[in-house]
Amino acid sequence: MTRFLILAFAVICFASSAFGQTFNDRTLADVIAKDRAERGPDGRLQRLSEEDHLFRADVYMSNRQFANAREHWELLMSEYPDSLSIPKALFGMGRSNMWERNYETAVTWFDKLARDFPGTLDGQEGLAFKASCYVRLGDQQNAIKSYEQYTVMYPTGKRIESSYLNILDAYREAGEYEKANEWTEKTMRRFDGLPSATNALHAKLRMDVYRADWNSVIQDANQLISLNKFRDSMAFEYEVRYLKAYAMEANGNKTGAVYEYNQIPVDPASYYSGLAIDRLDALGVDTKAQHSLLRSKSAALAAGFPLKYRTELIRYSKSRGIDPRFVLAIMKQESSFRATAKSPAAARGLLQLTYDTALKYNKKAGFAVISAEDLYKPNVNIAIGSVYISELQNEFGGLYEAIAASYNGGEDNVARWMARTKPKDPAIFTTEVGFSESKRYVYKVMGNFRVYRELYDENLIRIRK
Repeated sequence: MTRFLILAFAVICFASSAFGQTFNDRTLADVIAKDRAERGPDGRLQRLSEEDHLFRADVYMSNRQFANAREHWELLMSEYPDSLSIPKALFGMGRSNMWERNYETAVTWFDKLARDFPGTLDGQEGLAFKASCYVRLGDQQNAIKSYEQYTVMYPTGKRIESSYLNILDAYREAGEYEKANEWTEKTMRRFDGLPSATNALHAKLRMDVYRADWNSVIQDANQLISLNKFRDSMAFEYEVRYLKAYAMEANGNKTGAVYEYNQIPVDPASYYSGLAIDRLDALGVDTKAQHSLLRSKSAALAAGFPLKYRTELIRYSKSRGIDPRFVLAIMKQESSFRATAKSPAAARGLLQLTYDTALKYNKKAGFAVISAEDLYKPNVNIAIGSVYISELQNEFGGLYEAIAASYNGGEDNVARWMARTKPKDPAIFTTEVGFSESKRYVYKVMGNFRVYRELYDENLIRIRK
């Protein structure tokens, strides 16, 4: 599920009781037609029943037409001030503004929701999302204050574990490393044996990489490997082994680094497998056997990596300086090459673009006017998607990992993860990706990309070896 500022839709889908339903294009068209017909002479919406306002807002929200959704929530709140649906409407106002990166406005709505309805699930969620907005505003102190408030008010809340971890990361981003370490210990004690304990130690590992404390990195990695509690966590064994090897290399221990890089199996679809071979190459190690195995395994996977829409990819992607194999990698992950695919986040077509994203780039792609349904047309989808990807490529210095992470997790989040990346290395960046879904997405897209590079050249001609 890609899209501009999707912010890991699986995480939000939707955090509260709100917006659980996905509505198809026909339902959206019906609601748009009714709203058009039922407006007053002044163009304003008329009062409807509570149910109608909520339903229409949900339809718009699930199709990312946020302004229309807010119109219904605002009318519901003004016409039905005692409605039990007020918390849902407040949450919608905050969430839609957050999606549009209007974080200060979103904080206002989430604050009202958390303050006025603390006993509801929506109120609980409002406090968590208020803290999240502060993070995105770079206001770490207010973020910490809000997350700590959540841990006190909702010690068994659905976001209790992420609140602890977010406090840890917020202290790190504020440069308060001792406090970050204190919260690492608190989190590991509070969630001993659970994935969040692994995540806390992984956060310390990343912080130690950032601080170039290579001895601590090796110690952290050894502890993670020894615990072997990677399941359902944000840490992955081969990622941790790679970081351990990287630290050994930085410490001048080439023998240890080579050993650790070789602990990562050769697998063309595995992100850290390819990176480990690249590092071994850089260290002057003979990797002919690994490259041969990589090619043969890629060839065996060829049936699952088809070449489709070559003409459109060469025309729209390569002409913009984008490797068309990367676009294929995204397309495979996003839609499995189904031009009519539509996601729960209202993303459409081959590259799963949302209509609000498409409206930012359609003119630059050569389409003066488009409808949401136009995104099901392969040439339109690939043309607009290529412009979008080229914009991301320019924004993030051509780092494909960052482009993939942004495609799934949003540009503002990637900017934060990039700021936490030191040294500026693709593998280090990927460890900093802060959403589990987005990190897995990067792994999958970059694995796809490597396989496509083994199978095809930049002109999408099959390589014969």
